Amino acid sequence: MNVLGIETSCDETAAAVVTSEGKILANLVLSQIKEHKSFGGVVPEIAARSHLDHLHTLIKAALDDAKLSFDDINAVAATCGPGLIGGVLVGMMAGKAIASAGNIPFIAVNHLEGHALTPRLTDRLEFPYLLLLISGGHTQILVAEDVGQYKRWGTTLDDAAGECFDKSAKLMGLPYPGGPQVEKIAALCKNPAAAIKRFDLPRPMLGRKELDFSFSGLKTAVRNAVESLPEGTLKQDDVADLCHALQSAMAETLADRCSRALEKFIKTYSPKSPALVVSGGVAANMAIRAQLEKTAAAHKAKLYAPPLNLCSDNAAMIAWVGIERLNKGLSDSLDVKARPRWPLDPSAEPRHGAGVKA
Repeated sequence: MNVLGIETSCDETAAAVVTSEGKILANLVLSQIKEHKSFGGVVPEIAARSHLDHLHTLIKAALDDAKLSFDDINAVAATCGPGLIGGVLVGMMAGKAIASAGNIPFIAVNHLEGHALTPRLTDRLEFPYLLLLISGGHTQILVAEDVGQYKRWGTTLDDAAGECFDKSAKLMGLPYPGGPQVEKIAALCKNPAAAIKRFDLPRPMLGRKELDFSFSGLKTAVRNAVESLPEGTLKQDDVADLCHALQSAMAETLADRCSRALEKFIKTYSPKSPALVVSGGVAANMAIRAQLEKTAAAHKAKLYAPPLNLCSDNAAMIAWVGIERLNKGLSDSLDVKARPRWPLDPSAEPRHGAGVKA
């Protein structure tokens, strides 16, 4: 079975073809960084228009890469939320049109589930597993019990990890997207220990029994640190030190929450082989991965992190969710609606202050 995946939830236009055996025949991603760079962030209207301009070409290119035609596609899976609603609509309607024309199943995919199930595509990981989802405006700890079944144990109460990185990078004058820039500049830090001592940034909610996150205070601390530096153009050594301090604070905070979550996960589920999965765009940060690997090992668990090309938004993960759902006998009607907000665990109690990110 060949499934066409379509992803247009934010600022990447993506199309992929994945087989039911998990072989990725094609996986194309067109970035919109240039279109949004001058604005310092994603402009929803520009993103939607770019998806509209390029998606049909990308789908055809993905089929060409896979050496297939539309007649060889057995189902279409498209992101139907959460995300920027204009972009979501472009991909969803394209997927519905292809499914209708070919009289094949259509699967409406939760973008977050794409990240959540990526380790089952790459590593055939069995349920249940503990998931740290750090994607876009989301930072959550969940237990993946089965396809479509998730228990949310922690969420961000304000800024997500990715937002904290991006906004902090902007404060330091780094170009968009900020997260990768922070990691790149942090690597230029000449004395990591001295940098952490120099910029004594907070580790929000460190040691608390709750599994929630809060990064607005860390972002504010970065602002205060920037304002404490000499006026004028920031020096590279200062920015490198601050980037390293920020990255270290973020990694330690995420590891602390995951350590407590692993204790609860092992006690609650008694898995034979405990697994901690980190997924989403921020999972590409190698310092964070290294810290989480130590955390997992301390609990005799194994860390699973996607290949770098499957951390950021992509359509291969969307196609794979389609396959997983089809294997459960699930598909969607063509009148399914796009959803700008779509929690993985709708039954989770709202957190005070978390709002739509809960």
